[in-house]
Order: sequence, then structure tokens, then C-alpha cells
Amino acid sequence: MKRARRTNQTIPRWAYLLFVVLAAFVLYRILQHRASEAKAAQPPARPVLVAKVITKDVPLYLDEIGTCAAYETVQVQAQVSGQIVARNFQDGADVKKGDLLFTIDPRPYQAALDQAQGQLGQAKSKLVLDQITLKRQQELRARNVISPQDLDTAQATVKSDEAMVKTAEGAVAAAQVNLDYCNIRSPINGRAGLRLVDVGNVVTGGNGGGGGAVLLTIQGLDPIYTDFTVSETDLPLVRRYLGGPNVKVETRSPDGSMPPRMGDLYFIDTSVQPGAGTVKARGVTPNPDHALWPSEFVRVRFILDNLKDANLVPSQAVQISQSGPFVFVVKPDNTVDLRQVKPGQRQEGDTIVIESGLKAEETVVVTGQLALAPGTKVDPKPYNPPGPPNGGRVAAKAPM
Repeated sequence: MKRARRTNQTIPRWAYLLFVVLAAFVLYRILQHRASEAKAAQPPARPVLVAKVITKDVPLYLDEIGTCAAYETVQVQAQVSGQIVARNFQDGADVKKGDLLFTIDPRPYQAALDQAQGQLGQAKSKLVLDQITLKRQQELRARNVISPQDLDTAQATVKSDEAMVKTAEGAVAAAQVNLDYCNIRSPINGRAGLRLVDVGNVVTGGNGGGGGAVLLTIQGLDPIYTDFTVSETDLPLVRRYLGGPNVKVETRSPDGSMPPRMGDLYFIDTSVQPGAGTVKARGVTPNPDHALWPSEFVRVRFILDNLKDANLVPSQAVQISQSGPFVFVVKPDNTVDLRQVKPGQRQEGDTIVIESGLKAEETVVVTGQLALAPGTKVDPKPYNPPGPPNGGRVAAKAPM
């Protein structure tokens, strides 16, 4: 009987290995192709400018518009009547206290002084003579040569002479004062205005009591007052810090040409102006170079306190949506996260305080926000602030 023939033959081992290698290669190429397709479909990283959150002390302030006012205003008046014989200043010149401004003809007053001095000399001579007479009368009365009435008369005469001397001394002093009034001097340090009289005019004096002819006006410019108003809506904030050690008044020129000048709060009114809704306030500002003039418009920064360790970002980083202010925060993997924030006041360098929502050293997007959404990949580059510093008043007005 014939044995059946075997149809199944054993597959060689190398064939299995070859099959596995080929299958792995095909699978690798398929996965590589799919990864390439996915990479090609992924959008490129969005270019943005970014800045880190910085922490520093900044002022809490109110920005107002104000005007300057002279610290002192004096109308120089003639104290005695007479003709102006000399002028010793230029209109608009800076003068110091005691500088000679005008001279009134002194001759009548010198003559009056000489006459008063002569009368004083006569009174003194008569007093000396009557004192000698009194001494003799006292000796005679001691020997009972004259009556008591004669001695009383001599004593009364001496007392009368003493009174006459005092009267004459007063007349000399008054004449000297009038003579001194002929030299009209500046009573303060300041700037002279336009003169109202010229040499040769006869002016009427006020006899030391005011009311004489006004010759010119002098205004004290160093320091100078900075007048401004505070809205009644800001009064609760002002009252909270009023009297504190950090309350200051900073005065700035409208065009920024003058460096800010720090002064002190001098006065704040006790009532709100009816119809205006504002409260008057005044600061005292150093003005050694007289760069600030009376009635000049200025920008006023009313500093109430210092905010310690405030978080600051460029103001452009803050955007506004229906949900409120927000920023895009760049995460370590260069994707962005949308973060709701509470902005505060703008500060120097076009920065803004973030009261809540950010931490120090976090990175925020400054420009390029319109193309972003949460999770977007970005290509961050450092932001460099352009131009000069720019301060503002209200944080809610951050640009979009």
C-alpha cells in the first residue's frame, strides 16, 4: 500500500523575518506620511511682540489742568508826595527785596529833617539850662532862701522841657522816615511789571497809611502757586489720603518741555463749588528759574500715595471684550492663554497697573492680539516701547 504524499511544507524562518521587516517598513512610511500631512496642515506660529510683567513702586494720582499764580503780588505805592527824579529798574526785570526802584525829590524832606533836628537841639539846650536852674533852686530852698512855690515852678519847667525834647525827637524821627520814603525800594523778591509813572511825574503819597499813587506791581515767582480743581467724584479718594506723608502736587508744562516739578499741597477748599461740582486746591511749586509764569496753563498731577510692588505691563497689552479687560499670557510652550485682568492707572512709559489677574515675571502679548485665540502657537519677540513716556488718567481707556 502506497503512503500518502505530504502537501504541507514548513515555511523557512527567514521568510517570517523578511515579512516582519517589510511590514514594519510599510507601517513606518504610512505613519511618516500622515505626520507630514498633519504638520503641513498645522498653521504656522503667529509672530507677536511680548513683554514681561514688571513690579515696582508707582504713584496713585489724579491728573488735572491748572494755572499758576504769583506767590506774592505787591502794588508799590508812593508813601510821600513829590516829583519822581530817578528810576532804577527795567520793566519786567527781576528785582530783590531792598532794591531801589524810584527816587522822589528828597530836598523838601531833607529840609524838614534839618528843621526838626534844629528844634530838637533847641529843646535839649533849654532842658540843660533849666536843669541847672532847678539845681540852684534846690540849694536855695535848702537854706530857706526861696519859697516852696519857686522850687515847684523850677521842677515843672524841667519836666516841660523833657516833654519838649521827646516831641522834638519824634519830629526828627518822622522827618527821617519821610526822607527815607523818597527812596522807593522793592518789598519782596520778584519780577517787576510795567511801570505806571515816568521820571518827572508828581505823585501823591499815602503818608504811610496806603492810598498813595501806584507806581508798579511786583510779583513773587519763587515759589509759585499751582491752582487746580478736584472733581467731587474723586473726593472720597482724596479724603482717604489727605494729610498723608506722600501727598504731593507735581506741575508739568503742557508741551512737556519742562521737567516735572514736585511741590507740596498748600490748600484744599472746604466746599464744592455750586454748579461746577469741583473743589478748589492749591499747591506750592519751586520755581527758581522763573520758568513758570502767573496765569500760565499747566498739567497737574495730584499725587495721593505710593503703590508698593505694583504689577505693570505696556498699556497696549490690555484689550477690551464683552467680558471686560483681558490680556494674552504666553505659556512656556509658546501657546497663549486669555486672562481676565483688572487694570488700574496708567503710569510713565506708557505702562498700566494691573491690580489683579497677573503675576510678576509672566509674559504678555503687546502687539498682534487680533490674530490670537486661546491655545494659539506664537513666535514671541521682545517689545521695545517707542517714543517718550506718556501718562494718562483712566485705565479703562487702554488702546485695543
